[in-house]
Amino acid sequence: MRRRWLFADQLGPHFLDTPEHPVLLVESKAVFRRRAFHRQKAHLVLSALRHRAAEGDVRLVRAETYAEAVTEPLTVCHPTSRAARGLVRRLPGVEMLPPRGFVTAPQDFVSWADGRDHLRLEDFYRYARRRHDVLMDGAEPAGGRWNLDADNREPPPRGADHLDVPPPPPVVEDEIDDRVRADLDRWQREDGIAFVGNDGPRLFPATREEALARLRHFVTERLPSFGPQEDAMLSGDPWMAHSLLSPAINLGLLDPLEVIEGAESAYRAGSAPLAGAEGFIRQILGWRDFIWHLYWYFEPEYRAVNELAAHRQLPRWFAELDARAVGARCLADVLAGVRDRGWVHHIPRLMVLGNYALQRGWRPDAVSDWFHRSFVDGYEWVMTANVVGMSQFADGGRMSSKPYAAGGAYINRMSDYCGGCRYDPKVRLGADACPYTAGYWSFLARHEHALAGNHRLRRPLQGLHRLTDLDAVLAQEKARGSRAP
Repeated sequence: MRRRWLFADQLGPHFLDTPEHPVLLVESKAVFRRRAFHRQKAHLVLSALRHRAAEGDVRLVRAETYAEAVTEPLTVCHPTSRAARGLVRRLPGVEMLPPRGFVTAPQDFVSWADGRDHLRLEDFYRYARRRHDVLMDGAEPAGGRWNLDADNREPPPRGADHLDVPPPPPVVEDEIDDRVRADLDRWQREDGIAFVGNDGPRLFPATREEALARLRHFVTERLPSFGPQEDAMLSGDPWMAHSLLSPAINLGLLDPLEVIEGAESAYRAGSAPLAGAEGFIRQILGWRDFIWHLYWYFEPEYRAVNELAAHRQLPRWFAELDARAVGARCLADVLAGVRDRGWVHHIPRLMVLGNYALQRGWRPDAVSDWFHRSFVDGYEWVMTANVVGMSQFADGGRMSSKPYAAGGAYINRMSDYCGGCRYDPKVRLGADACPYTAGYWSFLARHEHALAGNHRLRRPLQGLHRLTDLDAVLAQEKARGSRAP
C-alpha cells in the first residue's frame, strides 16, 4: 500500500482509505517564508500537523519545501490550490486521487454550471439539496421552503451585550502547542520569518477529538439559538451563536457531511428549529461547496479580475491590523478581533471589513490575499470567489447579484457599534460623518455607470442625485482616501 500524503488541510480520517493507511505529513518552512500569515493561523496549522503525526503510522518530515520531502511513491487526494496541484503533477511517483472533504463531486458541479449565464448560490444550493437528499421531505424541501434566510435577520437583542448561549468549550493546549510556540518564536528571531496579528492561546481545534467535541456542543447547545441573530453583531460577543467550526472543517478534521448530518438530525429530533438548521446547512452544503467549485470552474486569471478598476493599495494600518489607529468603533473592534483571534464571523467580514475595502477602492487581489493570510480558516480557494467575486464585486456579477456595499444605517441596525462611536451613521458630511455612510454614496457615484444595469441598485442610484450635498461628500471622501477613519 502506497503511503498517503496528506496536506495540512486533509487531516481527517475521510482522507484515508482505511484507518491503518500509512501517512506522510510535510511541514514546509517555505510556506511561511513566502507570506506573513497570522501568528495564530501558523500555530494552528503546525499544531494540527504535529498532533496528527502522533497518531498511527505517520511519518512527519520537516523540510524547506514539499518537493524535498517526497522521496517515495505516494498517493494524495486532490489538493485545494492550483499551486499545490501543479506541484503534485510534477512529482514523479505521486498518484493524485479525486478531491475529498467536499460534498458535491466536481463533475456534478460542472454538469450543473455549464451553459448558465450567471452562477448563483441559491440555484446550486437547491440542486445540492436534491442531489444529496438533505433537508428534503420526499421531493419537497423540509417545511415547504428552500430558504429561510428571511427568518434569520434579526438585530441583536436590545440592551444585550452578549447572546444567552453557552460559550464554546475551550481547547486545552499541551506540550505540542508549547513546542510549536517555541519554534515560531525561534523562526521569527533567527530566520526572519514574519507574522501578523497577536499570539495567544489556541482557540480552535487541532485534533479530531477536539473538533468532534466542538461539533457536538454546537449541535446540542448553540444550534438551537443560531438562526435569528445569525447576521447580528455585538461588540462584547465575538462568537454569538456561530459554530466556530470553519477552521476545523478547512483543516480536514471534520467531514462536512457529518456536520450537515448532525444539524439535520437535531432538526428532525425537534431540538433545533428549521430556520437555524437550514441556515447553517446552507453555509456548508451550499456556500462552502459553491466557493470551492468556483475556484476550479473559473479560469486561473479570475483571482486578478478587477471590473470596478479598484487600484488603491492596502493601507499600512489595515495590512498590519492596527486597530488602535481607527476611530470608527465598528471597524476598530472588528480589526482588533482579527488581530487578537484571527477570526470574526461572516457579517463583520463582509459588511465591515469587505464593505470598507470596496468603498475605498482597494485592489481586490490584495484584499483577498489579506483575508487568506489573516484568518485562521483562510485558504486561497476559500477567499478567491468569496472576496474577489462576492465582497469586492470585482467580477462584475458572475457569482453575486449585487455589490455588498452599505452605509452606516445597516451597521447601526445590526449591531451595537454605533452607540458611543465618534461618527453618526445618519450623517454623511462633516466631522461627525460616518465613513461608511459617506463612503457608500461615494462608491455609488464613482461606479454609477458600471452599476446602472443592476436592478437591485435601481433605487439607491435614483436617490444618488437627490443628494444636495453630493459634490461636497465626494470631495470629503476623496480627501479621506485610505486613511484610518
